[in-house]
Amino acid sequence: MKKWMPLWVLLLFASQAFSQEIALLKYKGGGDWYGNPTSLPNLIQFCNEHIDTKIAENPATVEAGSVEIFQYPFIHMTGHGNVFFSEDDAENLRKYMLSGGFLHVDDNYGIKQYLERELKKVFPDKELVEIPASHAIFHQVYDFPNGLPKIHEHDNKRPQAFGIFDKDRLIFLFTYECDLGDGWENEEVHNDPLEVRLKALRMGANIVKYVFEN
Repeated sequence: MKKWMPLWVLLLFASQAFSQEIALLKYKGGGDWYGNPTSLPNLIQFCNEHIDTKIAENPATVEAGSVEIFQYPFIHMTGHGNVFFSEDDAENLRKYMLSGGFLHVDDNYGIKQYLERELKKVFPDKELVEIPASHAIFHQVYDFPNGLPKIHEHDNKRPQAFGIFDKDRLIFLFTYECDLGDGWENEEVHNDPLEVRLKALRMGANIVKYVFEN
Protein backbone atom coordinates (compact mmCIF):
# COMPACT_ATOMS: atom_id res chain seq x y z
CA MET A 1 0.00 0.00 0.00
CA LYS A 2 1.34 3.44 -0.88
CA LYS A 3 2.25 5.53 2.15
CA TRP A 4 3.50 8.61 0.30
CA MET A 5 1.79 11.57 -1.30
CA PRO A 6 3.18 13.52 -4.26
CA LEU A 7 4.87 16.79 -3.33
CA TRP A 8 2.54 18.80 -5.54
CA VAL A 9 -0.42 17.48 -3.56
CA LEU A 10 1.15 18.53 -0.26
CA LEU A 11 1.95 21.96 -1.63
CA LEU A 12 -1.60 22.28 -2.92
CA PHE A 13 -3.06 21.76 0.52
CA ALA A 14 -0.40 23.82 2.25
CA SER A 15 -1.32 26.84 0.15
CA GLN A 16 -5.09 26.15 0.23
CA ALA A 17 -4.90 26.57 -3.55
CA PHE A 18 -8.13 24.78 -4.36
CA SER A 19 -9.81 25.64 -7.60
CA GLN A 20 -13.51 26.40 -7.49
CA GLU A 21 -14.48 23.12 -9.06
CA ILE A 22 -16.70 20.22 -8.13
CA ALA A 23 -16.04 16.60 -9.04
CA LEU A 24 -18.16 13.45 -9.21
CA LEU A 25 -16.67 10.34 -7.61
CA LYS A 26 -16.39 7.22 -9.75
CA TYR A 27 -16.24 4.15 -7.55
CA LYS A 28 -15.99 0.39 -8.00
CA GLY A 29 -18.56 -2.25 -7.08
CA GLY A 30 -21.12 -1.94 -9.84
CA GLY A 31 -23.24 0.85 -8.40
CA ASP A 32 -24.46 3.59 -10.71
CA TRP A 33 -21.98 6.30 -9.73
CA TYR A 34 -23.05 8.15 -12.89
CA GLY A 35 -26.69 8.57 -11.78
CA ASN A 36 -28.47 11.93 -11.99
CA PRO A 37 -26.34 13.30 -14.85
CA THR A 38 -27.97 16.76 -14.85
CA SER A 39 -27.83 17.30 -11.10
CA LEU A 40 -24.32 18.69 -10.58
CA PRO A 41 -24.40 21.01 -13.63
CA ASN A 42 -27.70 22.44 -12.38
CA LEU A 43 -26.38 22.87 -8.84
CA ILE A 44 -23.28 24.61 -10.17
CA GLN A 45 -25.38 26.97 -12.28
CA PHE A 46 -27.59 27.77 -9.28
CA CYS A 47 -24.59 28.47 -7.04
CA ASN A 48 -22.90 30.69 -9.62
CA GLU A 49 -26.10 32.68 -10.06
CA HIS A 50 -27.21 32.94 -6.44
CA ILE A 51 -24.24 32.68 -4.05
CA ASP A 52 -21.51 34.35 -6.13
CA THR A 53 -19.38 31.28 -6.75
CA LYS A 54 -17.34 30.89 -9.91
CA ILE A 55 -17.40 27.12 -10.24
CA ALA A 56 -16.44 25.56 -13.57
CA GLU A 57 -19.73 24.69 -15.23
CA ASN A 58 -18.73 21.13 -16.18
CA PRO A 59 -17.97 18.95 -13.14
CA ALA A 60 -15.00 16.63 -13.38
CA THR A 61 -15.09 12.87 -12.80
CA VAL A 62 -12.44 11.43 -10.48
CA GLU A 63 -11.70 7.93 -9.25
CA ALA A 64 -11.45 7.16 -5.55
CA GLY A 65 -7.84 6.04 -5.76
CA SER A 66 -6.55 8.86 -7.95
CA VAL A 67 -4.41 11.77 -6.72
CA GLU A 68 -6.62 13.95 -8.93
CA ILE A 69 -9.14 14.13 -6.08
CA PHE A 70 -6.79 16.50 -4.28
CA GLN A 71 -7.52 19.19 -6.87
CA TYR A 72 -11.12 19.54 -5.73
CA PRO A 73 -12.43 20.95 -2.44
CA PHE A 74 -15.79 19.23 -2.92
CA ILE A 75 -16.45 15.76 -4.30
CA HIS A 76 -19.97 14.42 -4.76
CA MET A 77 -20.99 10.76 -4.82
CA THR A 78 -24.34 9.14 -5.54
CA GLY A 79 -25.93 5.88 -6.64
CA HIS A 80 -28.40 3.12 -5.83
CA GLY A 81 -26.27 -0.01 -5.56
CA ASN A 82 -23.02 -1.59 -4.46
CA VAL A 83 -19.94 0.42 -3.49
CA PHE A 84 -16.45 -0.99 -3.14
CA PHE A 85 -13.28 0.80 -2.02
CA SER A 86 -9.97 -1.01 -2.28
CA GLU A 87 -7.42 -0.43 0.47
CA ASP A 88 -5.66 2.13 -1.72
CA ASP A 89 -8.98 3.85 -2.48
CA ALA A 90 -9.80 4.02 1.22
CA GLU A 91 -6.38 5.39 2.16
CA ASN A 92 -6.56 7.99 -0.60
CA LEU A 93 -10.02 9.15 0.46
CA ARG A 94 -8.96 9.31 4.10
CA LYS A 95 -5.94 11.47 3.27
CA TYR A 96 -8.09 13.67 1.05
CA MET A 97 -10.65 14.43 3.76
CA LEU A 98 -8.16 14.78 6.60
CA SER A 99 -6.10 17.16 4.47
CA GLY A 100 -8.96 19.56 3.81
CA GLY A 101 -11.21 17.90 1.25
CA PHE A 102 -14.91 17.18 1.61
CA LEU A 103 -16.97 14.23 0.37
CA HIS A 104 -20.76 14.45 0.05
CA VAL A 105 -22.66 11.21 -0.56
CA ASP A 106 -26.30 11.54 -1.55
CA ASP A 107 -28.35 8.36 -1.28
CA ASN A 108 -30.20 7.93 -4.56
CA TYR A 109 -31.94 5.02 -2.80
CA GLY A 110 -30.25 1.82 -1.72
CA ILE A 111 -26.63 2.87 -1.20
CA LYS A 112 -26.62 3.09 2.60
CA GLN A 113 -25.78 -0.51 3.51
CA TYR A 114 -22.86 -0.61 1.09
CA LEU A 115 -21.56 2.81 1.98
CA GLU A 116 -21.51 2.12 5.71
CA ARG A 117 -19.51 -1.06 5.12
CA GLU A 118 -16.92 0.71 2.96
CA LEU A 119 -16.64 3.72 5.28
CA LYS A 120 -15.19 1.37 7.90
CA LYS A 121 -12.20 0.98 5.58
CA VAL A 122 -11.82 4.74 5.19
CA PHE A 123 -12.29 5.66 8.85
CA PRO A 124 -12.06 2.54 11.03
CA ASP A 125 -11.87 4.70 14.16
CA LYS A 126 -14.69 7.10 13.36
CA GLU A 127 -18.48 6.75 13.40
CA LEU A 128 -21.22 8.36 11.36
CA VAL A 129 -23.17 10.71 13.60
CA GLU A 130 -26.44 12.48 12.89
CA ILE A 131 -25.92 16.18 12.26
CA PRO A 132 -28.29 18.36 14.31
CA ALA A 133 -30.48 20.99 12.68
CA SER A 134 -28.50 23.64 14.53
CA HIS A 135 -25.32 22.88 12.55
CA ALA A 136 -23.98 25.70 10.37
CA ILE A 137 -24.40 23.71 7.16
CA PHE A 138 -28.17 24.25 7.43
CA HIS A 139 -27.82 27.99 7.97
CA GLN A 140 -25.42 29.31 5.36
CA VAL A 141 -27.20 31.44 2.75
CA TYR A 142 -30.52 29.66 3.16
CA ASP A 143 -32.05 28.76 6.49
CA PHE A 144 -33.30 25.23 7.11
CA PRO A 145 -34.44 25.37 10.75
CA ASN A 146 -35.54 21.73 10.72
CA GLY A 147 -32.38 20.45 9.08
CA LEU A 148 -32.28 18.43 5.89
CA PRO A 149 -35.35 18.92 3.65
CA LYS A 150 -37.39 16.04 2.26
CA ILE A 151 -37.21 15.94 -1.54
CA HIS A 152 -38.31 12.42 -2.55
CA GLU A 153 -40.03 9.62 -0.69
CA HIS A 154 -38.08 6.40 -0.37
CA ASP A 155 -39.18 4.33 2.61
CA ASN A 156 -41.43 6.95 4.20
CA LYS A 157 -38.72 7.87 6.69
CA ARG A 158 -37.63 11.30 7.81
CA PRO A 159 -34.63 12.84 6.03
CA GLN A 160 -31.37 12.58 7.94
CA ALA A 161 -27.93 14.08 7.51
CA PHE A 162 -25.04 12.04 8.86
CA GLY A 163 -21.47 13.20 9.10
CA ILE A 164 -17.91 12.41 10.05
CA PHE A 165 -15.88 15.10 11.79
CA ASP A 166 -12.18 15.76 12.15
CA LYS A 167 -12.04 17.71 15.37
CA ASP A 168 -14.72 20.37 14.76
CA ARG A 169 -14.63 20.29 10.96
CA LEU A 170 -17.27 18.35 9.06
CA ILE A 171 -15.35 16.38 6.42
CA PHE A 172 -17.95 13.87 5.24
CA LEU A 173 -21.68 14.31 4.68
CA PHE A 174 -24.21 11.57 3.93
CA THR A 175 -27.71 12.75 3.02
CA TYR A 176 -30.25 9.97 3.54
CA GLU A 177 -33.99 9.62 2.83
CA CYS A 178 -33.85 12.98 1.10
CA ASP A 179 -32.43 12.59 -2.45
CA LEU A 180 -31.09 16.07 -3.04
CA GLY A 181 -29.64 14.94 -6.36
CA ASP A 182 -33.09 14.15 -7.76
CA GLY A 183 -34.15 17.65 -6.81
CA TRP A 184 -31.14 19.11 -8.64
CA GLU A 185 -32.00 17.29 -11.87
CA ASN A 186 -33.70 18.89 -14.86
CA GLU A 187 -37.36 19.59 -14.15
CA GLU A 188 -38.65 17.08 -16.71
CA VAL A 189 -36.74 14.16 -15.16
CA HIS A 190 -38.92 13.84 -12.05
CA ASN A 191 -41.57 16.52 -12.65
CA ASP A 192 -40.93 17.99 -9.23
CA PRO A 193 -42.68 21.30 -8.52
CA LEU A 194 -40.49 24.41 -8.41
CA GLU A 195 -40.84 24.66 -4.63
CA VAL A 196 -39.31 21.21 -4.16
CA ARG A 197 -36.51 21.83 -6.64
CA LEU A 198 -35.67 25.13 -4.98
CA LYS A 199 -35.42 23.46 -1.57
CA ALA A 200 -32.97 20.93 -2.99
CA LEU A 201 -30.89 23.54 -4.82
CA ARG A 202 -30.79 25.87 -1.82
CA MET A 203 -29.67 23.07 0.47
CA GLY A 204 -27.04 22.13 -2.11
CA ALA A 205 -25.87 25.74 -2.21
CA ASN A 206 -25.54 25.70 1.57
CA ILE A 207 -23.33 22.62 1.34
CA VAL A 208 -21.14 24.21 -1.34
CA LYS A 209 -20.74 27.45 0.61
CA TYR A 210 -19.92 25.56 3.80
CA VAL A 211 -17.26 23.52 1.99
CA PHE A 212 -15.67 26.51 0.28
CA GLU A 213 -15.44 28.46 3.53
CA ASN A 214 -14.35 25.74 5.98
